Amino acid sequence: MPVPAIDAGVLERGGVRLALAGPLATITLDRPDVLNAQTPATWAALRHIGDQLDPDVRVVVVRGSGRAFSAGLDRRMFTGEPVDGEPGGLPGMLALSPEEADARIASYQAGFTWLSDPARVTIAAVHGHAIGAGFQLALACDFRVLAEDAQFCMAETGLGLVPDLGGTLPLVRLVGYSRAAEICVTSRRVPAAEALQMGLANSVVPLADLDAAVESLVAAVTKPLAGAVSETLALIASAAAGPSLDSQLAVERAAQLRRINALAALSAQG
Repeated sequence: MPVPAIDAGVLERGGVRLALAGPLATITLDRPDVLNAQTPATWAALRHIGDQLDPDVRVVVVRGSGRAFSAGLDRRMFTGEPVDGEPGGLPGMLALSPEEADARIASYQAGFTWLSDPARVTIAAVHGHAIGAGFQLALACDFRVLAEDAQFCMAETGLGLVPDLGGTLPLVRLVGYSRAAEICVTSRRVPAAEALQMGLANSVVPLADLDAAVESLVAAVTKPLAGAVSETLALIASAAAGPSLDSQLAVERAAQLRRINALAALSAQG
C-alpha cells in the first residue's frame, strides 16, 4: 500500500518503523540499543503516523525491537541536556509559560491517544520491559498480547512525576481504582501472568509464539465487517466511559507540570 503522506524523516528521527501489509500497519519502536526509550521525536513520529495513516488500515500492531517493548523515557529527558532539538528535556518545561507547557505535553499525548480511536483496532505486542511511557503506550491500545517475559511498570511516581501520556484512564478502567493506585504509587513490576489475571493482558504466550498469537488476533478482528468493528468499539468505549478522555488528559498535564515545578524547587534547595 503506498504511503506518500508518511514522512520517512519524521519516523527516522523518532526511531520508529512503519510496515504496511493490506489492512495491517505494524509500528515498531526501533531503538534497541536503549531498549526503545522514548523521546519527543518518538511521540512526534507516532502522532504523524496517526495523522497520516490510510483510512483503509483496519488494524495497527505496536511492538518493540530487540529485548524490550519500551523502557520508558530516554534518560536524557531528566538531565536538562537538549533532546531531539528541544532544550532541556523535562527541566526545560520550567522556561515555558503554563499555557506553552500544557500545549507541549498535549502534543506528546497526541502520539498515544489516536490509538484508542474506534476507527481501527490496535494491538500492543509486548515482550520484555514496558515501563512508564512504554506501559502507557501499551495501555493506549485496544488489546495487549504479552510474551511470558513481559513486565509492566508505571515508574513515574517513583521518579517524582506522574503518568501523563494518557495511561491513567485506561488503567483504572481495566483494573479498577485500588489496583491502579497500587501499581502507580508503588511503581512495582507487574509480570505477565499477573497482568493476565488482573485484566491488563488479553493473552500471554511463550516469547517464541508472540508473532503467531498476534497474527491470529489480527485475522480474528479483520474477519467481521470494518464498520461493525468500529461501531462496536465505539459502543464499548462509551459504556466504559467515566471521565472524558480530554478532561483526564488535562488533569494529567496539570499534575505533571506541578511535579516538574516541585522537583525544581527541591533541587534549588540543594
